[in-house]
Amino acid sequence: MCMVNKEIVSLINNNQEFILTSHVNPDGDSIGSEIALQKYLSSLGKSAKVLNYSPTPANYTFLDSDNVIEQFNEVHHKNLIENTDVIFVLDTNEYSRLRTLEPFIKSSKAKKILIDHHLGYDPVSGLFDSYIVDTDSPATGEMLYKFFKNIAEDSSQDIKDIVTRDMAVALYAAIMTDTGSFKFNRTDSETHDIISELLSYGLNPYDIYSEIYNRATLGKLHLLGRFLNKITMIYEGKAAYSVVSQSDFEETQTDEYAIEGFSSHLMSLETVELGIVITETKRGVKLSFRSKGNVRSNELAGEFQGGGHMNASGAFVPGAKLESIVKEVISKAEKYLK
Repeated sequence: MCMVNKEIVSLINNNQEFILTSHVNPDGDSIGSEIALQKYLSSLGKSAKVLNYSPTPANYTFLDSDNVIEQFNEVHHKNLIENTDVIFVLDTNEYSRLRTLEPFIKSSKAKKILIDHHLGYDPVSGLFDSYIVDTDSPATGEMLYKFFKNIAEDSSQDIKDIVTRDMAVALYAAIMTDTGSFKFNRTDSETHDIISELLSYGLNPYDIYSEIYNRATLGKLHLLGRFLNKITMIYEGKAAYSVVSQSDFEETQTDEYAIEGFSSHLMSLETVELGIVITETKRGVKLSFRSKGNVRSNELAGEFQGGGHMNASGAFVPGAKLESIVKEVISKAEKYLK
């Protein structure tokens, strides 16, 4: 764990133009963290733009009521990235996960700040000028709340002078989603203390949960039915996988964002220690890994140039053929179950 708060506070105070971004296929933690930080910077009179490679999934758009998140467009945003003062990269420590933003952010003259809770960042690499990395934290949103709380304490302010209600909603959503609604192992007493403080803003937990998880379309339910029908148990029931093809998306009138949460159905199987979702996209094959106990899903993801947490990770193989990737993943998975 490394906390470099004062240096980052100085960069915020002494600069005016900011860009925030996060990983491809953003989730609740990345979107919630971006929105909370953007609102904080704006409250200081800073110019803060959020640029993402992927569009915001429909179930998270309620967090962005002011429509501040923009989908990256090289023509419109290249000069902006080159000439901004500071760039925050949130919820990923891999530039490659920024997709087409990567070369422009790397070459930008801006100071680059990382705030992330995933494994794999090497401070010696010098890829970021400043960073807050805490691999024990269950969510980037939790790290941001602690960052804001430190600012309040250092300046003898109340936390509610720093974190507004809208920021609290975004941070609550970030923490709730990345903890699996508070069921993952890294959810500890500190997490619940922070959630208690966020709830003091008058948040309605059901409303936030419902916005995120109760917005399924009929097409998504049909897609889930196909996914469940294709579950295959392997290695004496210790692993299970399912494949979602482009035809599945086309015939149910859905897209790759509709599969969020499908992996939990694999992990609900009593004997399963490793669950694998294999998704065919127009650009290649997306792999999502979930595991229990000491099964290191992140190392399996690493074999496909991916990464993540020990029990939750993923990878993307551009241009890959679905059938060959399925065989390769199944073959490589076996050694992680021994």
